[in-house]
Amino acid sequence: VQLQASGGGLVQAGDSLTLSCAASSGLFRSYTVGWFRQAPGNEREFVACFSWDGKTKYLDSVKGRFTVSRDNAKNTVYLQMNSLKPEDTAVYYCATTRVVWGRVTEENFYTTWGQGTQVTVSS
Repeated sequence: VQLQASGGGLVQAGDSLTLSCAASSGLFRSYTVGWFRQAPGNEREFVACFSWDGKTKYLDSVKGRFTVSRDNAKNTVYLQMNSLKPEDTAVYYCATTRVVWGRVTEENFYTTWGQGTQVTVSS
């Protein structure tokens, strides 16, 4: 499975963006898909994920603002980001894993990564 992340851009604080993660294969449907982000000078951090069986998990700081969803017919996972803040500025990556649900926030268990898309939020 190959992943293509897209949808990033430059927005103002309070605006919305939707990121997409498109997979090359329907095998994608059997994976949990996660979104991570990396800001300059920071470690990459978990943002959200959508499991193969419909569960979701979020970073505390994005709960209520970000929504992850999945369209298996299109082999695509989305990250709807509302009420964006300057601290959301980062390169966003999508990735796939089959790790147990209890470890889905750990990037070392993700085996395939997309190329990243830049999100910049100005104040």
